[in-house]
Amino acid sequence: MIDESDPLLSGYSRFREDGWLQARAEYEALAADGQKPHTLVVACSDSRADPALIFDAAPGQLFVVRNVANIVPPYQPDGKQHGVSAALEFGVRVLGVERIAVMGHALCGGVNAMINGAPDVCNDFVRPWVAQAEPVVRKAVEGLSEPDKQAAGEHAVVRMSIENLRTFPWIAEKEAAGQLELLGLHFGIADGVLKRMQTDGVFNPLETGA
Repeated sequence: MIDESDPLLSGYSRFREDGWLQARAEYEALAADGQKPHTLVVACSDSRADPALIFDAAPGQLFVVRNVANIVPPYQPDGKQHGVSAALEFGVRVLGVERIAVMGHALCGGVNAMINGAPDVCNDFVRPWVAQAEPVVRKAVEGLSEPDKQAAGEHAVVRMSIENLRTFPWIAEKEAAGQLELLGLHFGIADGVLKRMQTDGVFNPLETGA
């Protein structure tokens, strides 16, 4: 019997009683035919910025890669362990996604660590992970007032990640051929507004009917 006080397992119980029944045919088709997501999303691990919720996506539509601060490292096929790069390769070369979206978000703790330093208890993995984007972020926030630094840093990480995507030859080739779109995004936690990066690197709100 599922303990209804457990938020994780009680959520599964609601899914089985409601969500699964509504989407059962979709899941059965996905099991039989395989997945064919239209977009690969690189997003932050932050619990407040869930791509499936933000884009109102059904099962099988998004191939999602999440990590601290939505960082895409540059192409480096050195035989070592590269989780983000492995997901990119599978999404682009096997699944054939039509778009890669890098989505940053407001109040990102990883970006805050790049600006102000990572917590002392996060030296094993967080500090070296965010260090790869620190130079770009710190340059972006130079001369800005404290209230403006956070958003500027978040935008800078998205721009850097888009640039790093183009270091992957099989991504650059598909983009040049018009077979793959690269999209930079930023989600506002408090206001729910999604901003899109323009060709000049500036982020503007997407217009919706809301």
